[in-house]
Amino acid sequence: MSLDGLVTRAIAQEIGICTGGRIHKIHQPSEHDIVMQIRAQGNSYKLLLSANPTYPRVHFTGESFVNPVEAPMFCMLLRKHCEGAVIESITQIGMERMLKIDVRQRDEIGDVSLRTIIVEIMGRHSNIIVLDPASGSILDGIHHVTPAISSYRIVMPGTSYVMPPEQGKIDPLQTDYDTFIETLTPPEPEPDDDDDDDEPSASQPDKLQQLLVAKFSGISPLVAREIEHRSGYLSGIAVSEVDKEIVWSQFNRIMNDVQEQRCTPNIVTNPSTGKSFFSVVELTHLQGESTRYASMSECLEAYYGDKAERDTVKQRTADMTRFLINEKNKNIKKLEKLHDTVEEAKDADKYRIKGELLTSSIHLANKGMKDIEVINYYDEEQLPIRIELDPLLTPSENAQRLFRKYSKAKNSLAIVNEQIKSTQDEIIYLNTLLQQLDHAGVMDISEIREELVQQGYIRDRSKKTNKKKKAVDKPLLTSYTSSEGFTLYVGKNNNQNEYLTNRLAGPNDTWLHTKDIPGSHVVIRGTGFGDQTLREAAHLAAFYSQAKSSSQVPVDYTLIRHVRKPNGAKPGFVIYEQQKTLFITPDEQLIKQMPVAVKQG
Repeated sequence: MSLDGLVTRAIAQEIGICTGGRIHKIHQPSEHDIVMQIRAQGNSYKLLLSANPTYPRVHFTGESFVNPVEAPMFCMLLRKHCEGAVIESITQIGMERMLKIDVRQRDEIGDVSLRTIIVEIMGRHSNIIVLDPASGSILDGIHHVTPAISSYRIVMPGTSYVMPPEQGKIDPLQTDYDTFIETLTPPEPEPDDDDDDDEPSASQPDKLQQLLVAKFSGISPLVAREIEHRSGYLSGIAVSEVDKEIVWSQFNRIMNDVQEQRCTPNIVTNPSTGKSFFSVVELTHLQGESTRYASMSECLEAYYGDKAERDTVKQRTADMTRFLINEKNKNIKKLEKLHDTVEEAKDADKYRIKGELLTSSIHLANKGMKDIEVINYYDEEQLPIRIELDPLLTPSENAQRLFRKYSKAKNSLAIVNEQIKSTQDEIIYLNTLLQQLDHAGVMDISEIREELVQQGYIRDRSKKTNKKKKAVDKPLLTSYTSSEGFTLYVGKNNNQNEYLTNRLAGPNDTWLHTKDIPGSHVVIRGTGFGDQTLREAAHLAAFYSQAKSSSQVPVDYTLIRHVRKPNGAKPGFVIYEQQKTLFITPDEQLIKQMPVAVKQG
């Protein structure tokens, strides 16, 4: 992974500014993440500690998080032991992807108590652990590791903390010339009395990149490849083929930059694959667009963005997404059959004509005939026409069968047209829900699931009563602030859209929505705003819609007084009039720069 020991060192140095500061508030917005609000040196900082199995990281953040109504148990424990505490030190453990935060706090009776927070950034084994440094025992961890999972490292309250196994690697920041050359020099083969050449001896890697990773702590394959590249070698070069002096020169230069905090946080994105890489070292060996950042925190926030939340949402909504796609496909097939029925109904007259022709020529027909050819008196040229018969029916019964087909087709036409309209509305509704799942945050999932339950699409999986859900009738809304200072509300699901448009917004507020495209309701609170605020709101409407990746997206806007919900309409569905239309190409960077908060409606 890109987040190696060198990046961890840069993070430790950067967040070290909080040493001596006080932890003001602690929140746990998700099962993997802790957010600490810290006051240090006259400034406020928001520190994210994430043990996400896919995106573990530690950095300052400017992101707004939605916190659960009831704090999880681990968050409560952290608040008890660390909220209000003074940060004594923040250090990296060796060159590993581990950070140690020592804090000092006075307990309930006024005695000073010391606590240690260990953040282990180790992929799916990542964890955040609170220790009592006096006894070395674990108070709790954000992820529990039971003896059934690991007998070596148990992470449970009351157990002793055990460091991850030592790898026996060399600290690259403390490596001198002789040690480096010796490390790159393969050991002399020991004399062996046995002439058994079949068994391979345990030896160090023969490739330069692999050797640097295997021997030096904190160096990832990405940085090892960078050293290899700066030394003038292609990827995969053997150690025996390199000039060790040149490799040492580049290795030493990079390590000196890291040690003296001459870091270059950067992200390189490959334009063909879209894959991105970040490092504290400038990545000259990668082809693509390179972006530099003023701090490692800015770099990590730009790289990870909302990836962790999007992955969590994707996992939790996978069943709903599959269900909605299946329902949509069923309705599409149903719509095709209904259109076929309409086409058949348009030809209803042919059954009437055949019935009348058969009746007029009934004396020519006999029971048991499969068809009959008669003169078509309705044709100008009076050409003969062949009429298929049921051999089990009499000629009179065959004529009645044709008249019944005619009546059924004519009568079904009105009903089928109604079904077509309701099926089209159903497809639009399902598309809207799919779009909302695509933009949903973790806290929005339950509202969308509850809507599906209320609409009878899925069963309520919760055995608990819904009293608490019904009591909370004011949903959380995403609120942006325009460059002119106006509040812009965005509804991310039908529950939020209903509340925002029909209850919160005033008659003179401005309402926006993409034209004929599933998307969010956006409301500009107040009057007197300029074109800039209107365009920013239109950007939000286009971005939070199914046309997010399109250009020149049509966005309608009108006053709330001209927007209403028809009787019996699906949640979130409205009709409006006296609208005007803007054409907007959604600008994600513009939206990211706008101040955002999550507010109770």
